[in-house]
Amino acid sequence: MSELTCFGLARIVAVAAFAIAATGLLHAAPPSSGTPTDPETTVLEMAVVEQPRPFGYVIGDVFTQRILLQIKSTEFEPAITRNSERVSAWLERHAPRIETRPDGRDWLAVDYQVINAPQALTSVTIPAWNLSSKSGSDALRIAEWSVSVSPLTPFQAFTIDGPDALRPDRLAPRIMTQPIRNQIATWSAAAMVIVLTWLGWFAWRNWQTSREQPFGRAWREMRRENGNSPQAWRALHRAFDSVAGQVTQTTTLPILFQKAPQLNPLRKTIETFFAQSSALFFGEGLPAKPLSVHKLCAELRRMEKRHER
Repeated sequence: MSELTCFGLARIVAVAAFAIAATGLLHAAPPSSGTPTDPETTVLEMAVVEQPRPFGYVIGDVFTQRILLQIKSTEFEPAITRNSERVSAWLERHAPRIETRPDGRDWLAVDYQVINAPQALTSVTIPAWNLSSKSGSDALRIAEWSVSVSPLTPFQAFTIDGPDALRPDRLAPRIMTQPIRNQIATWSAAAMVIVLTWLGWFAWRNWQTSREQPFGRAWREMRRENGNSPQAWRALHRAFDSVAGQVTQTTTLPILFQKAPQLNPLRKTIETFFAQSSALFFGEGLPAKPLSVHKLCAELRRMEKRHER
């Protein structure tokens, strides 16, 4: 090889070395102005874990994962939170708690709840996670674990048509209505008999009192007579005599009102009746506009009925 060739190769090697050195200087960190310190490193250890049963879960079930709080035979104080969190589409992790076994060792119990329902048997993974200590210098590594979750009911219970088809509503039980109809008829007839009996008694009572009570008899006698006829005035006179228990005249009217005080509201009308009656039978006759004996007798009869009650 000639000297020129050797010189060219040497130059190429020198240029490449210079480029590599320059690149290293550009990427090197700038010098620190203070005393450098090493950052704290976290020691990660695999935890001793009691995993839950790996099969037989459905939506809503809760299973527990237990972690031994110990690192290299020394007690491990975890930094735990009291909040629940969702760790996957299938699982929710509840707030952990510390349990102490009879041997004196502490275990961290973490509950997981199935929050979703698959349509077929599915393998669900509890994801791996790290449990840090309160000091932050070390942590426990909890490995992932798989469990099987099944649906509450299969997506299709039967492969044949019929059992899963919609059915009509259940018919209401039949009730024998004839005894009910008989009772309704019996009690309706009894009620009708009671009403008719009461109405009959009421009508008979009114008829009886109209024959026995003074103004009732007077009304029966004078209702067919003319209001100015002497027979109508005599019938009302006999009624007043019966109420007073004696012959009633203008001078004995105080005795009438004493024995029948319920007549006091019609006192002036009754006095007018007796004055006009004296003129009819012993004087010049009735005035141009005489008292209506029918109206007076009707009012006396209504008053008589109220007094009977």
